[in-house]
Amino acid sequence: EALVGDWVLEFACYCLCRPFREDRAAEFRRFRDVAQAVINNLSKIATHQKKTVYVCQLLTRIAKGKRLDCHFENDESISPLESALSVWTLLEREESKLDKLHEDIRRLIQIQVVAVHMEKGYFKEAAAVLERLFTDLESNKSLKMKLATIIKSKDPYVPFLQNFSYDLMIRKIKNYVELFMKDNEANFLIQAAMKQVEAKELGGTILDNETGNVSATNEEINLEASQRFVFGSVMLKDSLVLRIVLSTFYFSYVSCRTCSGGKHRKRSALQSELLNSLYVLCFCFHPKRWTYEEDMQLISGVRQFGAGSWAKILVHGDFNNRTGVMLKDRWRTLSRT
Repeated sequence: EALVGDWVLEFACYCLCRPFREDRAAEFRRFRDVAQAVINNLSKIATHQKKTVYVCQLLTRIAKGKRLDCHFENDESISPLESALSVWTLLEREESKLDKLHEDIRRLIQIQVVAVHMEKGYFKEAAAVLERLFTDLESNKSLKMKLATIIKSKDPYVPFLQNFSYDLMIRKIKNYVELFMKDNEANFLIQAAMKQVEAKELGGTILDNETGNVSATNEEINLEASQRFVFGSVMLKDSLVLRIVLSTFYFSYVSCRTCSGGKHRKRSALQSELLNSLYVLCFCFHPKRWTYEEDMQLISGVRQFGAGSWAKILVHGDFNNRTGVMLKDRWRTLSRT
């Protein structure tokens, strides 16, 4: 469970980083909920998980950076960016070495915490924020004095703030996210998902180019994918682990379906497709041959409910851990023969 929890956490964080880096707001919001659900399901955040958790929390707060009505702390005077700065401090503690990029991001967040308040016309609040951000640290004394002078001028568009703009802060954070993603490309679920995409593309190529060989089935294509998939130095032949991954990932989706009002949100088409893809992934590495009894139940189900009613057929039949997609593919194969 601990190993699967690591996979799912890192996978959710990776899926959160990609839309942030590529400015896909709608997708970012969806995976933000998934990542938060995964984090909430952790009974305890292990030491090696802290950096991943902090990255998720950082991006969530940065995405709401200009929403002063949005709160992540119990104290409603703490803006999203000020909360993000606290998370960034925790994140820096998990880094083995701090470089100029870390320093730049810290300075930009500090400046933008003040700048966002000024843009909204909250100059008194900006002064209060400034006092919280810079205590008695001599290294920040010059920056504190500069920002204090800008607050007194009540001009949020002075050249200094334009040189350390919000857009520049976002670009720097994207640079950090890109480095983080490169460090986490070896995550098991990410590699498995890539293999699944490659297998689907391979299947499409086979069906397009080898039109004479109509006997090529999804089972054969998936078998080829399983033969090419290697985890470490061991060939993955048992889908049990992937089934556990699916269960954990599905639980995270169920957990995030309840919104603050207590009403249930309907899963989006993308979420359904992702869950289905993960489910197919669980079986494509260990394909199971269809038995005569399963074929007869499938034929009987199509006669009773009609082709296309795969969900009903699946419920009323006794199939060996199949999915609706598997039933559809098998019916296509049977129809050809």
